[in-house]
Amino acid sequence: MSTTDDRVRIGYEEGPGAMLTADRDGPGGFDAPAAMAALAACDRFGEYVMYERPGEWVFAADPIGSVELDASELRIGWDGSNSAQSWQGRPAQVIDRALAGLPLAGRNAYGWIGFEFCAWALEATAHLSERTPLAHLMIPRIEVHIDADGVRISGATDSESAEIRELIDSAQDSGLPRAHPVDISADPTGYRDRVGTAVDEIRGGRYQKVILSRRVELPFPVDVPASYRLGRVHNTPARSFLLRLGGLEAAGYSPELVVSVDADRVVTTEPLAGTRAFGRGAEVDAAARAELVSDPKEIVEHAISVQTSFTEIAAVAAPDTTVVSDFMAVRERGSVQHLASTVRGRLDSGRSPWEALEKLFPSVTASGIPKRDGVDAVFRLDHDARGLYSGAVVTVSGEGALEATLVLRAVYQTPDGAWLRAGAGIVSQSTPTREFEETCEKLRSVAPYVVKA
Repeated sequence: MSTTDDRVRIGYEEGPGAMLTADRDGPGGFDAPAAMAALAACDRFGEYVMYERPGEWVFAADPIGSVELDASELRIGWDGSNSAQSWQGRPAQVIDRALAGLPLAGRNAYGWIGFEFCAWALEATAHLSERTPLAHLMIPRIEVHIDADGVRISGATDSESAEIRELIDSAQDSGLPRAHPVDISADPTGYRDRVGTAVDEIRGGRYQKVILSRRVELPFPVDVPASYRLGRVHNTPARSFLLRLGGLEAAGYSPELVVSVDADRVVTTEPLAGTRAFGRGAEVDAAARAELVSDPKEIVEHAISVQTSFTEIAAVAAPDTTVVSDFMAVRERGSVQHLASTVRGRLDSGRSPWEALEKLFPSVTASGIPKRDGVDAVFRLDHDARGLYSGAVVTVSGEGALEATLVLRAVYQTPDGAWLRAGAGIVSQSTPTREFEETCEKLRSVAPYVVKA
């Protein structure tokens, strides 16, 4: 492959754990989003989950095992054998036990958790049907990792490795796909009216805050990998993902973590609450930022989210280890900028990472405060099941470290159609017009970059 001004020459180290190394002699860098989109689009490696975290990209494909959970049934697959059974308890405990019962031998797991996963912990199961999907995790045969040292391929045959290398090489010289922008200005779900109802309930003392969302149906099938690649160029996410798993395709640019538990058992969450538009020019963006950091409504919304996150981490952390840092920093996420803080604690002895996830899920910035009453309002006022929206994409290491990133700025597709979704935080000072405009600001992180199949 020839080098260009904004690419790097790629060389391969042969042998076990073959490494694809980059000769970084140009001003640009290796195009990891293009490589990931090419692997996803080739349809050669079955179901997959692609996950980007700071400094690393992983494409995990061709599952040898899976754990699927809906409201009434647990399904476990391993090496061609499948079982199904009813379950009791809480979803996080059920999945934790199911993964522990598989012969993983240090393998990683990847997948997603739907918003409705929270219904057991928050006593909201009456809102669910028997077959409501809750989670789908898979254990891949093949993993392709890209980081500063290059690309590492594991689990693939020689011929598959050669094909992966060819796909990655060819992706470096490919042009960006053409978008089919989507109209997001219509309001067929009555979003403004639902915001008005929520404001009345808040002022009546039922809860302090709720995040209401609206779904935007797309009038055409979507090329999800191409949409991911194009959208990633225009977004600045905390994490990003691309997946095809169990009939669901999705791609998104996550603005924040729900929770991570690292190898040292440090629990982290990153609540973002308070929003203004971004990307409209330096002067306009600066004015929006100044307005954001001084708006009482946005400050209150953020402060109560941080307080809730602090309380949740403290409930699973060792005493006196929970702290807040970067309080009310401003972080830019694609077409919007948010007030942001970081909350950390050390997981208490005897607690599992899945317990931390259960305590912090769903993200307070995607549900409401108090969380139980906010979630009840979501189920009542959002009307349809959220599914992956405001749920999480999850990675679990062979050593037990866990990371769940919040799914908000995303495109979704099943055999029944494709859609976008966005929401806004409703408090007593909210107005229906402003909250609708906030959903438009967030949808502009994705809608202009959707690629028609």
